[in-house]
Order: sequence, then structure tokens, then C-alpha cells
Amino acid sequence: MKQVFEQSPRLANSDLLPEKDQKWGWYSIFAFWMSDVHSVGGYVFAASLFALGLNGIQVFISLLLGISIVLVFANLMGKPGQKAGVPFPVVARMSFGVFGANIPAIIRGLIAVVWYGIQTFLASSSFIILLLYFFPDMASLADKSFIGLSYLGWIGFTAMWVVQGVVFMFGMDMIRKVIDWSGPAIYIAMFALCIYMVDRAGWENISFSLSSNNLTGMDVYVQMFIAIALVAGYFAGPTLNFSDFSRYCGSYKKLKLGNLLGLPVNFVLFSLFSVVIVSASIPVFGEMITDPVETVKRLDSGFITVLGALTFIFATVGINIVANFVAPAFDFSNVSPQKISFKAGGFIAAFGSVLLTPWNLFNNPEVIHYTVDVLGPLYGILIVDYFFIKKGHIDVAALYTESPKGAYWYENGVNKKSVYALIIAGVVSILATFVFNALANYAIFIGGIVAALSYRYMMEPERVALQNIVLAKS
Repeated sequence: MKQVFEQSPRLANSDLLPEKDQKWGWYSIFAFWMSDVHSVGGYVFAASLFALGLNGIQVFISLLLGISIVLVFANLMGKPGQKAGVPFPVVARMSFGVFGANIPAIIRGLIAVVWYGIQTFLASSSFIILLLYFFPDMASLADKSFIGLSYLGWIGFTAMWVVQGVVFMFGMDMIRKVIDWSGPAIYIAMFALCIYMVDRAGWENISFSLSSNNLTGMDVYVQMFIAIALVAGYFAGPTLNFSDFSRYCGSYKKLKLGNLLGLPVNFVLFSLFSVVIVSASIPVFGEMITDPVETVKRLDSGFITVLGALTFIFATVGINIVANFVAPAFDFSNVSPQKISFKAGGFIAAFGSVLLTPWNLFNNPEVIHYTVDVLGPLYGILIVDYFFIKKGHIDVAALYTESPKGAYWYENGVNKKSVYALIIAGVVSILATFVFNALANYAIFIGGIVAALSYRYMMEPERVALQNIVLAKS
């Protein structure tokens, strides 16, 4: 029987209502994570762990443990979205209230805007390689700049900005098709680049001890813990709003299989390719190069250069659309459903990303680091609410009901206890980052734990009341 909703125009539009078809299988979830992992940023990130002083085996273990943590949270964060067929901001209504959910939605949306611009900028670097390969005279455009970006950089950035917008215009079906084929295609190109670099370097000349530091004793474990935390933090954004995609999956079993193949299996394999290529760069170029765009630029094979540039264009566009375009599209639409559609929300993010001049933000890694830390408290609140307070129960109709009788109305549509928990955890995270510097790398976990405990304590009366209602019905 078709579900009938008491929909408020301030809470519902066709994009935010539950997905009925849920036709995605495990492969689409697997491909989603491939698109999220396969990027210039992912390549640089995996290689950069050697800067912590770890050797190849230690980096590999850190990557595996870190991505296993991501797998656990992906399964947790994706479950309510898959069960109810609703996106992240609607899931957040259960814990923050039907209107209070705009708080986490706006936080996640603004962070996505920052990263959307940065990833577009990274993709443009690969596009510029293609431009200069076919039109070398355009190199003169790099001599003049506007607000921190050269004219050539503006051409590359604008081109990538338009390409992503065109893909997004065709909606989620087109996005699914892009991520379904782009991930495997990138693997083929990465394999070709890896073979080429190994052949140039000679396997016997490749060393996986890329760090100049020789760590001993507890220093090894400290740096490994930092590496594990960095891996978890790197995927904090797309994992938080994973319901935006899990809502399309046909079953939770398929979702978990897609996550298993797309995270530990896929991430470790891609990281191995990345580390081999970076290691081979030392004997080939005489120095370690962690930027794949720079590696491709230096190659003397036209075919490999073009293939490599195209690979990183598609890879970065893929992660940008799934991680940083879809999220703000739903998040901003949630603020005013009748005025802002899914597509309108996405383009608000796209235009906002230009205004932030992301090429300047990219050169300030501290700003990037802080955007990830603020997500930790949201994890703690949402997970505790769904699994420990609500016990996995979702009143779908109440998610769209503007009424004091609604299960998620709380006080005028806002759950003040989740807001208090968010503020408390936010203050603790700031202290961990700016006052106790040794804890800065763990701020996302500290914020999440503090928010979870605070929220659990404040929501104890509601938990008991819900338990009594369930017992009475049984």
C-alpha cells in the first residue's frame, strides 16, 4: 500500500521525499567509493604518509586500519538512509528536529563548497597539461594572473567547472552512470602508468623506504596512530552524508558488500599503485614526486602523458561530483525545499566555490584540516540517536510533518539537546586543536566521542520514554 505523508511544504519536495525505486546494487556503491578514492588528492594523501617517517609496511598497515574504521562508519551512517530512502539532511531531522536539521545540513554543505572548489582546481591542473600538450603557445597565459590564479589557470578551472555542471544537470541517473564506468577506467590507466614507471626505473632500483627518518620504539606507534586518524579524517565528509547515496541501494546487505569492496579492498589497491609510482619517481626523475600531475607532466611519452592527464581529470571530477556536489545539493535544498531544488542547491555550491578562490585555500592546509574536524560531533550525535536512542526505528511520515505531534518536532522543530551537545563537543575540539596541539590530529574523534556522550546523557529521559512506548505496544 502506498505510504501517505502529511507533508509540510517547508519540509518536502520531490528530491527530499523517500526514494521509491532503490535500484542501486552493490556495484554502484562499490563504484561510488572508487570515484571517491581515485583522485589527485587521494594519490597525494597515500604517498604523503611517508612524510611521517613510516616505512612501506607501516604505511600499509596504517592505511588498512584507517580505512577499516571508515568502513564501520560508512555502514553505520548509510543504514538509516537505506532503510527510509532519505538523504542526509532528512536523516538528521531525527536527532536535530525537522527544522534543527538545517544546522548539520548547512555545516556539511559549506564544507562541501570549500572542497568542491579545491577539487575543481586540482582537476584543472591535469586539464592544463592537455592544453599545453596540444597548444604549447598557450603557455604564455601563465605569466599573467587575476586574484591569485593565472589566465591559463582560469581557463582550466572554468572548463572543469562547466564539465561538472553539465554532468550534474542530468541528475542522479547520469551521476550513477559516470561513477559506474569511471572507476574501472581509472584503474586501467593507473595500471598502465605504474607499469611504465616501473619499466623506466627498473624494479631493482625502487625502494619503498621513502622517509629520511628512522623511527624507533613508541615513535613508530605514535606516527601510525596519526596516519590512521588522517585516513579516517580524509573520508569524513562523504561518509557523513553517505545516506545521500545509500538511499538508492536496494538492500542493506548489498550496501555492506559495496562498502567492503569499495573501501578496504579498493583503497589499499589504489594506494599500492600510488606508492609504487611515487617510489619509481626517485630513480626516474632523481627526486620523489608525490603529485601525480607533476609526474605525468615530466614523462617523455605523449601517449602516457595524455592518458595520465585524462585519468586524473576523470578521477577528480568523479570524487568532486559524488562528495562535494551532491551533498550541498540536498543540504541547501533542505533549507527551503519549495524554493531550492536539488539542482539549484548544487549550483549554489558551484558558484560559491568560485567566490572562495579555492586555489588560495589549497595553499593553506590548516584551513583544510579544520573543515574536517568540525564533522566529528555530527557523527557522534547522529549515530547515538539512531542506534541507541531510537533503536533503529524511523517514523518516516514524521520526518515531513510540521506538527507538535510529530516524533521529531521536539521544541518548535528543534532538538535543543543535540544543539547543546554539538556546542560542547565543538568547544572541546577547538581546545584539542589550538590549545593541546598534540591532540590536533585526533580532534575529529575527540569531538565525536564528546558529542556522543553528551547527547546520550541529555537524551536519557527520551530514551526511557521511547522504550516504555515500545513495551506498551508489545
